[in-house]
Amino acid sequence: MKRTVNVALGAAMSLLVLGTNASLAPAFAQEPVTVGGAPMFPSKNIIENAVNSKDHTTLVAAVKAAGLVDTLMGPGPFTVFAPTNAAFGKLPAGTVDMLLKPDQKPKLTAVLTYHVVPGNLTSAQLMADAKAGGSKAMLKTVQGETLKVAMAGGKLEIIDAKGGKSMVTIPDVKQSNGVIHVVDTVLMPK
Repeated sequence: MKRTVNVALGAAMSLLVLGTNASLAPAFAQEPVTVGGAPMFPSKNIIENAVNSKDHTTLVAAVKAAGLVDTLMGPGPFTVFAPTNAAFGKLPAGTVDMLLKPDQKPKLTAVLTYHVVPGNLTSAQLMADAKAGGSKAMLKTVQGETLKVAMAGGKLEIIDAKGGKSMVTIPDVKQSNGVIHVVDTVLMPK
């Protein structure tokens, strides 16, 4: 008991001597990752966080048009490779508008579910899988086709069925029902 009191007093004195204004929050508490100007809270699900990112308005509109909101609010866990608005902007002119039409819902759903993998795969796990697979790992998407994960310059690169490459720009955005990895290019199935 005496040792515990001494350690606590020592820590308190250190704070006073250093003149810090530290909060009494636990040392393990972390600031949420910011994506698109908004904090992404690990206590919220994928949709609850994504709707606040100004960089993902196109993705959110597409998820709504495809009727996938309830799915991505579900328990998961899901690993989502989330393309930014700029990623959608790289598609040929008119592609996004075409995909958002009601008669294109099956195609839109296929593209979006191609960005989702069952499970909670962190960047560390993806890197380890790629290393174990001889620099590449294969992931089966919810859509049914596979994605390749590779290392490129110390970052994760996701390769789609057509050979298109997308870099993970913000990894490990933890959610209550999985994890988001922000990517810079839309991944396309066959």
